[in-house]
Amino acid sequence: MTRLKPTKFKYFYQQFFSHFSIIVVAFLLLSLVFAHYLENLVYKNKAEELISYGEAILSDMKESPIAADQILNQYSSVLAARNMSFSMFDQDGQLYIVGKKGRVLKGLTESDWDKITKGQTLIFPIDYKRFGQEGVTFVVLPYVEDGRFYGGVLLTSPISGSSEMIQEINKILFYTILVALGVSFLQSWYLSQIHVKRIKRLREATSLVSAGNYNVHVPESSFDEIGELAIDFNTMVGKINASMEEIEALDNRRRQFMSDVSHELRTPLTTISGVIEGLRNNMISEEDKERGISLVSHEAKRLIRLVNENLDYDKIRSNQVQLYKEDIQVLEALEIIQEQLTFQAEEKNDQIIVEASPELYVNADYDRLVQILINITKNSIQFTEDGTIWLRGRAEQDGIIIEIEDTGIGIDPGEVENIWHRFYKAEISRTSNPYGEFGLGLSIVKQLVLLHNGEIKVYSEKNKGTKFVIRFPVI
Repeated sequence: MTRLKPTKFKYFYQQFFSHFSIIVVAFLLLSLVFAHYLENLVYKNKAEELISYGEAILSDMKESPIAADQILNQYSSVLAARNMSFSMFDQDGQLYIVGKKGRVLKGLTESDWDKITKGQTLIFPIDYKRFGQEGVTFVVLPYVEDGRFYGGVLLTSPISGSSEMIQEINKILFYTILVALGVSFLQSWYLSQIHVKRIKRLREATSLVSAGNYNVHVPESSFDEIGELAIDFNTMVGKINASMEEIEALDNRRRQFMSDVSHELRTPLTTISGVIEGLRNNMISEEDKERGISLVSHEAKRLIRLVNENLDYDKIRSNQVQLYKEDIQVLEALEIIQEQLTFQAEEKNDQIIVEASPELYVNADYDRLVQILINITKNSIQFTEDGTIWLRGRAEQDGIIIEIEDTGIGIDPGEVENIWHRFYKAEISRTSNPYGEFGLGLSIVKQLVLLHNGEIKVYSEKNKGTKFVIRFPVI
């Protein structure tokens, strides 16, 4: 089945149309509201002006009823000069005085007339057609005295001048909107270009990363989400770089490890194979048979130790090791290590010294604690000759401290952190090492310390010795 390719709508146009459409809608709404407000304002002012004249006519008529004709003539002239007119009607709605250009009172509903008789002033909109003309403001004021309705006055005023003014203002507003829309068009275009360029940089950088180039950096900022995305992208690339470097280093160590494994396994296997062939073919004399069997046993144990060390590391890394913690006397544990490794130390002309209080106890798994101490002490013996190795224990406020310090060749400061790596060997040229053949010993040590919720640190200086500091938490 053929799948149709979806229509592509570029992000630039999405940004541009969203910005521009919002501005257009905002300006249109603003112009409509402003025009409506202006029209109502003109209408209201005109109605208030008519009401004020109507109230003045009725007030003067009340004060001087004898001079009514004179008053009406005066107001008729004044209103005519302002392009306004008025008409008087009686209580039955019949006109009895009509000023110049005065309108006829007609088209009122019963509801309108009821309001007027009750003394309510009525204002009719400019498009009100019942008086026979549009574009004119009508105001009806009742004449009520002592609660009795006597009639009223009808005032009218065309709003042609006001309409022209509104049209002029609307024209100015229209041109203003056109200019504003032009500016907003350019601004929306410019802002959209900026956003699209920033996203395009991220897209290009992502393409480079997907192609295998991890040395990529995009400009960062905390101004908006795109800037924060750039920060996260650079952080991600940095972590990928570090991971790739670690993978490369691990791969190099793996290759070295395989080379070491080949060499270390080949040697004992060759020895065992040779001795067995000699025994089978009676090529070994009776006095050398015991020595050959002892050699085979030694080499077989060596192979078992190599395999167990790798299996032990994998079990620890996968959290398959269960700890059986108990309170262990630190002095006793250190003396056991001293006793077990004294022979190896004497071969290097080293001296092991134990310093710990008999009252000092640590909560740990006994077998794993001994494994930790033996690995580190063997490491010290390996790189110390004609020197001293101290095994110390002491209590601090936040934990139990065990130190293993030697006067050996030390470690270069730049290599200190690497000693915890699985396949690391401090002396790469030394391919035969009876004490932790493949550089797994210290890696196992660190994992076991972490399983005890402890921490281990190493302090070393080239040709000045090394000190391992292990801190176990107090339970």
